[in-house]
Amino acid sequence: MQITPRIHAINIPFTVPTPAGAISRSVNVFLYCGEKITLIDSGVAGSEHHILKYLEQTGLQQKQLEHLILTHSHPDHIGAAKELQRTTGCRVSAHVAERGCIEDINLQEKERPVPGFQTLVGGPVTVDNLLYGGESILLDHGISLEVIHTPGHSAGSISLWCPTEKVLFTGDAVLVPEDMPIFDNYQSALDSLAILQDIELDWLLSAWDEPKQSAAARILFTDSADWLKKINAAVHNSAEIWGGSDRMELCRTVVAELGLPQFAANPLVARSLMSCLTE
Repeated sequence: MQITPRIHAINIPFTVPTPAGAISRSVNVFLYCGEKITLIDSGVAGSEHHILKYLEQTGLQQKQLEHLILTHSHPDHIGAAKELQRTTGCRVSAHVAERGCIEDINLQEKERPVPGFQTLVGGPVTVDNLLYGGESILLDHGISLEVIHTPGHSAGSISLWCPTEKVLFTGDAVLVPEDMPIFDNYQSALDSLAILQDIELDWLLSAWDEPKQSAAARILFTDSADWLKKINAAVHNSAEIWGGSDRMELCRTVVAELGLPQFAANPLVARSLMSCLTE
């Protein structure tokens, strides 16, 4: 899908195997196509086929893919990075706080027990350029991306603002309303949303949702913040009667209160919910 003359979105479907059955998901990756091509996120393992085929179909060559920017280290964002770097020779950039989990996927699998992790990540990849937030990344003549550190979903999550195109790339910084809560820090996630919603954008491009123009983006920012607050309230309500020893017990109670499906009561969600109690 072409968003602007230079920016394209590719939606890539995948499945997450769980004991309760496969969960169908999808993720968006984005291309900036100038003299050289910059890719934002890589999708899961195997996504390189979708990306390289798209380049071919639009008359571009894979050797033009010079730069891969990872918004964070989770499997659906780094899964195809190793193969894309091997195929195209592109350099890889990511926030310094995500480096460990990108270069050592065994560490990430241990810290974040995602079902089917090894099927989603094609392998570790070296981060060539470390980001901290505040950098300007040159895309083309006179066109740059501004790096915004937006922690919450993960410690080193970044968003990318292209002022000339008025396009904001948010990775997973904008929480999915009414979906499974996945974040590392509740307050940081809320603060990051407050920063992003002040940007006067034409397009909001997130990893999980269809591209949204400015009016729809405003609604999404509000809905995402409201969902975070609802999750936090449910955790604190349930914690009042929680015994304090079994985090999965708390997770099941919160999942039921929020009306989420039973498969949402899993260790990854429990880890997210516990972060609400550390504030």
